[in-house]
Amino acid sequence: MGKLIAYNFTTLNGYFKGVDNYISWHRHGEEENGFAADNLEAKATLLFGRVTYEMMAGFWPTSIAADNMPEVAKGMNEAEKIVFSTTLENVDWENTTLVKGDLIEAVRKLKAIPGKVMTILGSGSIITQLAEARLIDEYQFMIDPVAIGKGTPSFQGLTQKLDLKLTAHRVFESGVVLLSYEAS
Repeated sequence: MGKLIAYNFTTLNGYFKGVDNYISWHRHGEEENGFAADNLEAKATLLFGRVTYEMMAGFWPTSIAADNMPEVAKGMNEAEKIVFSTTLENVDWENTTLVKGDLIEAVRKLKAIPGKVMTILGSGSIITQLAEARLIDEYQFMIDPVAIGKGTPSFQGLTQKLDLKLTAHRVFESGVVLLSYEAS
């Protein structure tokens, strides 16, 4: 059976993005970049919704990303990626597959592959839908020591209680705290 991890960064007041997809409040220090690069070495398949895909595909293949975060950029570009969208017609970021069908059914099929590890990056609506379907095995939250006035809360639209068990934590020098939970 495969494993599905949801990874997101969030503000202290629970927003994973601000108005107009604003995420510049997230601290991308050397230590956080090292954590991201290490995770990419695990060769998990990356899952995105359309909005996150377009943001990531517009940044990681650029020279700015390669110059500032070379290991992370290399890992992001080389990783197998799946974008779930009903509106995109095609994708052009290397190693990316577009899935236009049913999200829940597609992820169930992917999880049926023995040893398959997948990580959802960003993509709040995807996380909420898969959490509701009880398909996420682990949640990783990078909590930034910042609060913003408006934005999109983590798990927006969740209709049922999610019980989680803390399995690990890490404090970065920047003040960012990583909390890892398993679904119970």
